[in-house]
Amino acid sequence: MTDQNSETKTAPTNFIRQIIEKDLAQGRHARIVTRFPPEPNGYLHIGHAKSICLNFGIAEAYQGDCQLRFDDTNPAKEEDEYIQSIQRDVSWLGFEWAGDVRYASGYFDTIYDCAVELIKKGLAYVESLTADEMREYRGTLKAPGKPSPYRERSVEENLALFEQMKNGDIDEGAAVLRAKIDMASPNISLRDPTLYRVRKIHHHQTGDKWCIYPMYDFTHPISDALEGVTHSLCTLEFEAHRPLYDWVIEHCALPAAPRQYEFARLNLNYTVTSKRKLKDLVDGGYVGGWDDPRMPTIAGLRRRGYTPASLRKFCEMVGVARADSVVDMGMLESAIRDDLNQNAPRAFCVLRPLKLVIENLPDGHEEMLDAPVHPQNEALGTRKIPLTREVFIDREDFLEEANKKFKRLVLDSEVRLRYGYVIRANEVIKDAAGNITEVRCTYDPDTLGKNPEGRKVRGVIHWVSATRNVPCEVRRYSRLFNEANPDKVAEEGLTFLSNINPDSLESLPAALAEESLLGALPETRYQFEREGYFAVDRDSTTEKLVFNMTVGLKEGF
Repeated sequence: MTDQNSETKTAPTNFIRQIIEKDLAQGRHARIVTRFPPEPNGYLHIGHAKSICLNFGIAEAYQGDCQLRFDDTNPAKEEDEYIQSIQRDVSWLGFEWAGDVRYASGYFDTIYDCAVELIKKGLAYVESLTADEMREYRGTLKAPGKPSPYRERSVEENLALFEQMKNGDIDEGAAVLRAKIDMASPNISLRDPTLYRVRKIHHHQTGDKWCIYPMYDFTHPISDALEGVTHSLCTLEFEAHRPLYDWVIEHCALPAAPRQYEFARLNLNYTVTSKRKLKDLVDGGYVGGWDDPRMPTIAGLRRRGYTPASLRKFCEMVGVARADSVVDMGMLESAIRDDLNQNAPRAFCVLRPLKLVIENLPDGHEEMLDAPVHPQNEALGTRKIPLTREVFIDREDFLEEANKKFKRLVLDSEVRLRYGYVIRANEVIKDAAGNITEVRCTYDPDTLGKNPEGRKVRGVIHWVSATRNVPCEVRRYSRLFNEANPDKVAEEGLTFLSNINPDSLESLPAALAEESLLGALPETRYQFEREGYFAVDRDSTTEKLVFNMTVGLKEGF
């Protein structure tokens, strides 16, 4: 556990930290307890990463606890796959939750007792209006709601009906339990909100014990109180629900009185951070799954090559504020670029191979050239790159004719093979269709580690041996959406799906990497010199590596 004083001095302050420090100074709490309460109905995304870093970071900073609790009150949309993925994501980000994993369903007995308590106090009633009728009675932002004709049922009748709901004697949609608060309240959340509904469905934790399930707004404060949470941190969309949170705490007999505080959610341009929309992308086949490297899910970012440190740094850069805003994708890319620039080993990978024959090297020639593993970290040592008579360069690094701005290989000019010799292109070989299949060159044996005398070399290009290399597939990614705001549509009736970029994935199946990468394990990250940062994908096999492009070398989003 981090020393509290040093952590609070070095960590960026924000309004939540200021609240906590005031509470501690006034003796309101002896120990800070936060919680991360995801609903297991999808994979976590970059917005959840901010909430994770905030909740767990606060607990670390003040030597408290952060608990992981699944809000599993809607089993129709919940799956064990999501439960497992969420635990993996939190652990991968580097956080440990206090005690065992918790489930809101573990409190269903107590939550039910609270509902009965409210009925007995005359503060809850069983509603028999249809869903459409409830919406009509609820009113609007400008007009108050009107009381339900069932609002004044007796305590005895409500207890009996609620018991019938619990026993499965009432059909889904035929009745709900509502809080009796204020149908004229300007805050619509207080216009007799629903506390329980009938759902005759198997639950992944409680089995078939229940056929009624509590709503999130009822479950949330009770669960917080039972767990001793001191500061319940939510995103701003829950601000209007805070009076209901406080109402539940006030009117139910609970062991603690937590407080809810809201912060701005993380919105990122050129992507969506709604689990419903992310599920639409997955279910519609627009991406290859929740962990597709184009997805803003934590699993997708991890597969793309992002590191826990980079996501935590990004969340720190974004900060914690009260006002909603949209963060530029470039900030996220900057965080991972800074991380990998310092930590990723270097390697050569030719994405679109073009054969180059060095004619003044003999057949069978092999010369081991030294290259640094990381040019700014000598402690990592060097790697060996075999120079052979035939090598491959990238097709984009050669032109028959070019102006002086083209700093790569041109016919009848010279470049340096990186960490090797200066070569001169003398001739091209073409197929019947006129496509260049081979470039014939000569090398200057007196240019290893030094420049030629009396002439200027155009530039430096990377390469791999034609006989000693590692076949690989390289997947390059661009933005998933063409619009910075994917919800902006050109015509009525269109959705965010109309803004999907059909060219967001480019597969290069014939790429070749230097042989030092043989056997590289999934999630190993490299800088492919002159290309960008790449990570080994889980689709890799012993016969062929697969790399995902994480980010380019320069900001260009």
